[in-house]
Order: sequence, then C-alpha cells, then structure tokens
Amino acid sequence: MAAPKPGNRPANPQFSSGPCAKRPGWTIDALKGALVGRSHRSKPGKAKLEQVIALSKEILGIPADYRLGIVPASDTGAVEMALWSMLGARGVDMVAWESFGKDWVTDVVKQLKLQDVRTLTAGYGKLPDLSTVDFGRDVVFTWNGTTSGVRVPDGDWIAADREGLTICDATSAAFAMDLPWDKLDVVTWSWQKVLGGEAAHGMLVLSPRAVARLESYKPAWPMPKIFRMTKDGKLTEGIFKGETINTPSMIAVEDALDGLNWAKSVGGLEGLVGRSESNLKLVADWVAGTDWVDFLADTVESRSCTSICLKIVDPWATAQPAEAQADIAKKLTSLLEKEGVAMDAGSYRDAPPGIRIWGGATVENADIAALLPWLDWAYETVKAG
Repeated sequence: MAAPKPGNRPANPQFSSGPCAKRPGWTIDALKGALVGRSHRSKPGKAKLEQVIALSKEILGIPADYRLGIVPASDTGAVEMALWSMLGARGVDMVAWESFGKDWVTDVVKQLKLQDVRTLTAGYGKLPDLSTVDFGRDVVFTWNGTTSGVRVPDGDWIAADREGLTICDATSAAFAMDLPWDKLDVVTWSWQKVLGGEAAHGMLVLSPRAVARLESYKPAWPMPKIFRMTKDGKLTEGIFKGETINTPSMIAVEDALDGLNWAKSVGGLEGLVGRSESNLKLVADWVAGTDWVDFLADTVESRSCTSICLKIVDPWATAQPAEAQADIAKKLTSLLEKEGVAMDAGSYRDAPPGIRIWGGATVENADIAALLPWLDWAYETVKAG
C-alpha cells in the first residue's frame, strides 16, 4: 500500500544549491531600475557597482582597510585570480575535503605546477586535521564545502601571527556564517548563493597583507588580462571602486542590490545567519528522530547551515551495491521534483548519493518544515518499490 502524501507543500519548492532561491517576495519588478542599455562606466552605472561594494562591506562587517571588488566568472573567477596572482611567493598548504577544494588543488599542482605544495585532504563528510596546517606558508581552503555540507566550525585554528596568506573560498558561507576577517587575507564568493542573486559575477576581498603581496611579488608565469590586479607594481585600485575588468550585467547588478537591501531589512548579517541556522535546526531535529537518514557531516560542529547534505543510512539501502544506492537517491529526488515539492535536491554529481537541501537565508523556515514530511514519504515510496 502506497504511503499517504503529506497534506502541506512548500510554498517555494526551490532548494537548489546554486542558483539559489530568490529572496521571499521577489518578482521581476525588482529589476525595473536596471540600467539596461547604459554603460557600466557611465556615472549612474558605476554608482550602482559602487553601491554593491559598499552594501556588501557594510552588511558583512568587512574592515575599512580591506578592498572589495566585483570580478568576472563568479566565485571560480575570484579564486583563480587570487591563486594565479599571489601563489608561488612561498610554500602553500592546500586544504580540501570536497569537490571545489579539490579543484583548487588541481589548479595549483597540475596547472601552476608549484613545487612546494602540501595537500591536506579528507573524504566527504570529514574535515582534515586543521591542527597540522602550517601558517608559515600560504593556506588555501573553503570555509563551507558546498558539495559536502561540511564547514569549518570557526577561525580559531587560523594563526593570528601567520606569515603566509589565508585564501578562503567562502562562496556558500558569506552572508550565512560569521567570517573572522582578521584571520582572512583573501575571501571570495558569488552572487547566486546566500542572497539568491544571478550568476556570473564574483566578489573578491583583499586584506592589506594581500595587497602587499600583489605589489611586492610578480609570478613567473604569464598573467591573462582577466587576472591582472596590478600595474607597474601597484594595485589597480579602480577594480575595487566599481571599475570592473569586464562588462557586468546591469540586470544582475540590479538584482544584487535588491538582495543586499533585503538583507538589511531582515536584520543584516545577524538576521541572515539566524535564518540559515534556524533552517539547519529544523533539519537536525528531524534527522534526530528519523532512522533512515543522517547528515553527511560527521560532527555537529561541522554541519553546514546552507548546503545541508544528507546520506541514506537505512540498512536496506546500504546493503545494496553502490549503483543501486545511487539509484535509490535518484528515484527519491525525482519523486520530490515530480510532486513539485523540492527542485534540484539531489547530491552534487561527485558527492556520495543522497539529498542536498539549500538552507541559505532566502529559504523560508516554513518551507523547510513543509518539505521534511515529503522526504519521509518519498523514501517510503521508493523502498516499497
């Protein structure tokens, strides 16, 4: 006999981990002020770009002497700019525990081909031993593993008196987690994550120490225009004042401003973090009373409040071959999509099969609450065959 369907449905079934759900109440009218057909170099165009930078710094509490710029190619472009422009001055520790962190390892080892590289890795669900990181070296890491649902609990493991730079990919952490700016020299994120913006644009934060590196070190390899942040040994300050390297979408800029203004309306960073943590708590309480599922993250402290990754632990499923386990997860998420209650809720393609629910600040707590009974229903339906 088929399990009865829950009576309540999420008002917004969009639980994708990127692009993520738009802010509550968003409509296309939010973009009516976009400067379409105007140059981004025009006075009003540049003002919009400067406003994105100023609001982002204000909400995130970025120190006044840190630079923040809008750069091409989303978070990936921002990370690549940092890696190709700054690494090579000293040895580097690459800290990775999920797909994107491992991509940065590939860049440094196989593309830049740096010789003095230590790679500290862990499997999905775990963190490497952070106590072994050497802050006499440059350190590259993700704050939150979007594909694994594992985050660093805090910045206590980062040395305050570090000699190297800390380069942090914070794309699914910024605006949902507290970032200790005094411990971070380079921080990157993209618009399409926690504030639900449109894709293709990245944000790059530089500490004074990072600026000093850029102005004192010239890499041995050719530097494409899209990565260049200095000219004649000096930082190109315009990048951090709204003078973008390439042409940005003014529609996406308008949408970013809408998201930032909404963020202020819900209490700024404190409100955004609270919304995300509340979503995680709902899932955690449900997981605690559910025997067929568990978090992929192996410790409470490392559970992400944005990319909430779950694994199926029911012996009925885990006793089956890997291919069959993957098929169970695929059928489960397909059922959710067919019912219109959760779109794009499957695990990342390289991650262990399971469920990934975006819990970032634009997702309403009520929608998470409505989704959870549907997860039980879908699993029971798949198990019943």
